[in-house]
Amino acid sequence: MTITIRCLAFSVVVVLTGSAAFAQGEAFRLTLPDALERARRNSPHLAELSAQQTAAEAGLRGARAETMPQVDLSGGYTRNSHVDEFVLALPGQPPRVLFPDLPDFYRLHAGASLPLWTGGRIESAVTAADRQREAAGLDLAGGEHDVVLETSTAYWRLVTARESERVLREAVTAYEAHLTDARHRFDYGVAARNEVLAVQVERDRAELARLQAENAAAIANADLGRLVGLPSGTLIEPTEPLPAAPAVAASTAGSDPEALFAAADKARPELRALEARIAAARANVDLQRAAAKPQASLSLGYDYANPNPRIVPPRDEFRGTWAAGVTVSLKAFDGGRSAAAAAQAAAQADALARELEDRRQRLRLEVTSRLLDVRTALAGLAVTERNLEAARENVKVAKDRYREGVIPSTELLDAETALLRAGLDQTSAATQVRVALANLEHAVGSSPSPPAPLPAPPALAPGEGPGVRAPRR
Repeated sequence: MTITIRCLAFSVVVVLTGSAAFAQGEAFRLTLPDALERARRNSPHLAELSAQQTAAEAGLRGARAETMPQVDLSGGYTRNSHVDEFVLALPGQPPRVLFPDLPDFYRLHAGASLPLWTGGRIESAVTAADRQREAAGLDLAGGEHDVVLETSTAYWRLVTARESERVLREAVTAYEAHLTDARHRFDYGVAARNEVLAVQVERDRAELARLQAENAAAIANADLGRLVGLPSGTLIEPTEPLPAAPAVAASTAGSDPEALFAAADKARPELRALEARIAAARANVDLQRAAAKPQASLSLGYDYANPNPRIVPPRDEFRGTWAAGVTVSLKAFDGGRSAAAAAQAAAQADALARELEDRRQRLRLEVTSRLLDVRTALAGLAVTERNLEAARENVKVAKDRYREGVIPSTELLDAETALLRAGLDQTSAATQVRVALANLEHAVGSSPSPPAPLPAPPALAPGEGPGVRAPRR
């Protein structure tokens, strides 16, 4: 008994110290839809995926810009060293300077180029960039689904911890009332001392479990606060209760696994993103093959220079000249570089196709498993509800028989302990239904639609256990 009391005192100190930060903050009421919306805005992962989508959109704009003409403007000044002038002197004619000494050189240039034929290189690049942009957008949608699932799970974990703490607090109150009654009976010589110690031990166990539940609630509070972006130390008050399972869970449990798999195969953003990347990889194959095809381009240019090097003899004055031409090029031999690059791109596209096939197979198993989880959770909730009802009735009967002196205190203690476990089991089962439903919605790829708030269970008066009043003296 001394060891139990010391352990209990140590647990009280640890838990109270860990929960001090939460006790200092104001309670922040939070619904599940609000939590999901705040998590979407606060998630660094979604911000990263959004930045990647922006980069992919910029890449698409750059690929499309390859079809537009490129215009460049330049200007410059060059100071040359002095050179001897080249003078032509003919008999009977005055000397003529063919190459004067012009150390200052000024040049203004305007040029334009336009691809005429690229063998499909530009079209393939645009297609690949467009598919990459589509994949980035689908990655963002998939990231949102993951954030929704993580936030929903954290929300219901907090609700469960708080509800378990409430059940254990009521159980401690019931045990204390029973302990007081046992002590009075011991004082009057009606009960043995071991009955008092047995009730004391169960009361201490319930208190220790309550402290553990309080600690779990503090951790769940910190986790949910991290996801929704609340300041550290904020005490979150979830407003969604944990009564019976939502009606949507019962209707979903009867769904056909093949129908759910078909819906998931069409809706999962990860699969759609992988399909887009396969299309991009195949476009990259055409892009690599285009390098071995003829390339043709049109170029235009205008130079305004002093002296203009295209005019002979050079003169110390600004003169303008222009040029236009068509260039056709073909890689006659590149050592197999183009063929190797195309083969590499084709292998990468094939690898992505095999990955897509593997993910589809895994998705079928995931959907079936999540659906069975929902069915199992619903069945478990029904069992715990009947168990809780039976435990309440057992405690009621045991109290009456205990007051009449028909049964010893240990039988009433066993009934109260069974009621406590039944209450905790019912809370855990209700949470499992919510979490299983969220996992199934994530597997199918549908946007989770939080159930409408249901009325909270009635609060129990002081001195009551989990649905049953404590024994009277």
